[in-house]
Amino acid sequence: MRVLLVEDEQDLAESVRRGLTNEGFVVDVAHDGVTGAWMAVENPYDAAILDIMLPGKHGYQILKEIREAKIWTPVLMLTAKDGEYDQTDAFDLGADDYLTKPFSFIVLVAHLRALIRRGAPERPVALTVGSLVLDPVRRMVTRRGSPVPLTPKEYAIVHFLMRHHDQVVSKAEILDNVWDPAYEGSDNVVEVYIGYLRKKLDLPFDTTTLTTVRGMGYCLVSDEP
Repeated sequence: MRVLLVEDEQDLAESVRRGLTNEGFVVDVAHDGVTGAWMAVENPYDAAILDIMLPGKHGYQILKEIREAKIWTPVLMLTAKDGEYDQTDAFDLGADDYLTKPFSFIVLVAHLRALIRRGAPERPVALTVGSLVLDPVRRMVTRRGSPVPLTPKEYAIVHFLMRHHDQVVSKAEILDNVWDPAYEGSDNVVEVYIGYLRKKLDLPFDTTTLTTVRGMGYCLVSDEP
C-alpha cells in the first residue's frame, strides 16, 4: 500500500514514515506543499496524509487541486488546527478524514487502514439536489445553471439544508449548525432567512422546494422527479 505524506516538520515526518514502513506501507514524503501537490497528481497512491500549514502551498490548496483534477485518493488531514470551521473546510474541499496533533500513531494507522479499505470511488465535492447545485470550492450556488447570489449566512443555511435534503430540520438544528454558539437572540431569525431564501431559490424559478413542515421545521426537496 503506497501512501503520500506531506509534512514540513521533518522529525515528525521521519517518525511517521518509519512507523508506517514498519506497518507494511510504502511511504513517499514531501516537506513542502508544491512538491506534495506535484507528487499527488503525478503518482498513484492508496491514501494521502496532508498537513494544512505547509510552505509553498497549504494543504487545503493541494486538496482542492487534486479533487479538481478528479483524483479521488482518500485524504487524511493531519494538523494542529482543530477548530470546527477548519474541519468543515477540509471536508467541504473533499477530505475523507481529519486527525489533530498531537496524535496517537496507533490511531493514525487505524484511520489510514479504514480509508484504504473504503477505496477511492468518485465523489464530486459539489452538492446537488435536483437543479440546485452548491460548489463549496467556489462557494457558489446555482439553479438550472444560473448563479444565485447569497449572503454568507444564506449560503451556510443552504449548505446545511442540502446536506440534509428530504429531511425535516428544526429551527434549533439550523441555529446550532449555522449561527455562532454565542447567539442568544430569537429563533425566529431562522424563519426570516428562510423567507429570504425562498425569494432567491424558488420564486424566480417558479418552483417550491424549500417547504415548511408546520410545528417541525423546514425541508429542502428536489424540483426534479
